[in-house]
Amino acid sequence: MKNNILIIITLALFSCAKAPEPLYPVPSDGQLAWQKLETYAFIHFGLNTFNDLEWGYGDTPASTFNPESLDCEQWVQTLKNCGMKGVILTAKHHDGFCLWPTKSTDYNISNSPYKNGGGDLVKELSDACRKYDLKFGIYCSPWDRHDAHYASPEYVETYHTQIQELASNYGPLFEFWFDGANGGDGYYGGASEARSIDPDNYYDYQRAKDTVLAHNPDAMIFGGPYQTVRWIGNEKGLAGATNWCNAPQITSQTSAKISFNGLESGSEWLPAEVDVSIRPGWFYHESEDKKVKTADELCEIYYNSVGHNANLLLNFPVALDGKIHPTDSANAVDFYKKITNELSDNVLTGAKVKADNERGRRYSASKVSDGNPETYWATDDDYPYGNITFSMDKPVTISRVMIQEYVKLGQRVKSFYLEGEKDGKWFRINTLDETTTVGYKRIVRFNPVELDKLVINFEESRGPLCISSIEAY
Repeated sequence: MKNNILIIITLALFSCAKAPEPLYPVPSDGQLAWQKLETYAFIHFGLNTFNDLEWGYGDTPASTFNPESLDCEQWVQTLKNCGMKGVILTAKHHDGFCLWPTKSTDYNISNSPYKNGGGDLVKELSDACRKYDLKFGIYCSPWDRHDAHYASPEYVETYHTQIQELASNYGPLFEFWFDGANGGDGYYGGASEARSIDPDNYYDYQRAKDTVLAHNPDAMIFGGPYQTVRWIGNEKGLAGATNWCNAPQITSQTSAKISFNGLESGSEWLPAEVDVSIRPGWFYHESEDKKVKTADELCEIYYNSVGHNANLLLNFPVALDGKIHPTDSANAVDFYKKITNELSDNVLTGAKVKADNERGRRYSASKVSDGNPETYWATDDDYPYGNITFSMDKPVTISRVMIQEYVKLGQRVKSFYLEGEKDGKWFRINTLDETTTVGYKRIVRFNPVELDKLVINFEESRGPLCISSIEAY
């Protein structure tokens, strides 16, 4: 009887182990929800489209904006078909032309031939997103090469009127983009000169952020010194092999290395966003119809963004007819099918799982394969490393391993490596991707290997391991 009581007490203590302490910084609920989106789309469309430009100077007439068969539902259905979870519209680019009937300037869609001046493209797209259950976001360029008052306090008020209109009339918004291009030469009401500003202070970004969040409390902010997500520092679709969500507050003076890799000791949770266009340019150019990225190229971008603990923002330049070009659509859908196929058969399902250290039954190794993102394998406080072994009933062939940390308690893993066993012989798996940080998601590729057992060795961590999911394909 006494032995039974001791066993019961021991099991109770074993199953009630205390959760690891958070390692700050940690994500907000909104940031974590944003990271779970993983892939979403950009739409660049405006005066530049109809004037064959990338960066309009601010002097092209509003009358040149005239799509004859614009179809926002076609955009949204296309994006759904290629796995995108949301879309961000360039409501205003650097040329200053606004795709909604703003009260702040006459340089807007109401002074174009589109729908005889009665159009509101921001509303059309936001309505289509709600209809087809796609999240909607806004890009509104701080730089305005058309406005005569740019670089003066008067323009700042104009810009805040635009932010207020967009934030309050078209939500809910999942992200609001303040682009980093600020100041330079422009039309500026006919002045045709160069103007410079202090990008961190001129726009009153704190007020801008407050306005956005007052109407869209879960929206992520991109750009400016009060952002909640960070730019990776390039437009190539490439996130750092080492990629911390930790970072210092980002300003215009932040180093490219921190933008690219984050910073282990950073005080803010600033997950990375990778932006890249499906074509060489961001706006549509007929000359690029044969330069659309292939499904294979898009897959490589996916593994170097989502596979490197970053979100992928893929741009679609809408064509002159107001629709996503068929080549862009076909290649993006093929990319989604290819990625889905490569990551569809998790061979670790049903495998026996064992770790060299477990914090307790509640944090056992089996939690990495239970399909529940709220459970996780954790090691003891004095064990900032560890290995986990998956034993299969029969040999399997794999070429991908996906790992996710329980980032609600912070990002921890610094380095790891993979091993396999076949017929009693152990071998190290030579990966095509570096095996450093993990974060929300890490996907490691390698040439196909056949094995009976898979071991993941976590060499170094900021604290006890907290691994929520491990899969292999």
